Amino acid sequence: MSAEIVEEKVAAPVVAKPKSNKKLMIIGAAAAVLLVGGGGGAAVFLSSGSKAHAEGASKKDAANLPPGAHGESGEREGNFVEVPTMVVNLRSPDGAMRFLKLHFMLVPGPNSDAERLKEKLPLILDAYQPFLRELRPEDLAGSAAVFRVKEEMMVRANDVAGAGSVSDILIEDLVQQ
Repeated sequence: MSAEIVEEKVAAPVVAKPKSNKKLMIIGAAAAVLLVGGGGGAAVFLSSGSKAHAEGASKKDAANLPPGAHGESGEREGNFVEVPTMVVNLRSPDGAMRFLKLHFMLVPGPNSDAERLKEKLPLILDAYQPFLRELRPEDLAGSAAVFRVKEEMMVRANDVAGAGSVSDILIEDLVQQ
């Protein structure tokens, strides 16, 4: 008879090494720093870019003014009245919702200055509301549309603030949606 030796192999339980929480915390902290830093950087970039664009646009518009359009002082810089962006609904024949977004600046005329126009600004905006709301989308079509809108706005501003108070209107944005 032969003796057989039976060797029994017992599988040792596999013990998982505890993963380092320190490594996970470092990765999480790095991700949080990137998110917060990236969001803050983007906010600063976007807000400073729009201000720089607006300042650049106003300086560019000021350089293109005809002589005498900047008032009695002869200084063009800082002699504008920034008007908050206006959004009005347009009258459409089919009843569809149409909007007009308008951002512009007023140029004081020879009979006024920026401070006086700022005081009259609520009355001027009130005069613009009925005119802008009665516009139809087809009134804003074509190259002459902006010129017609500017002329009507100047007439209404001078009616409210006094003749010669506004010499020009600089339209920065005119978006129809």
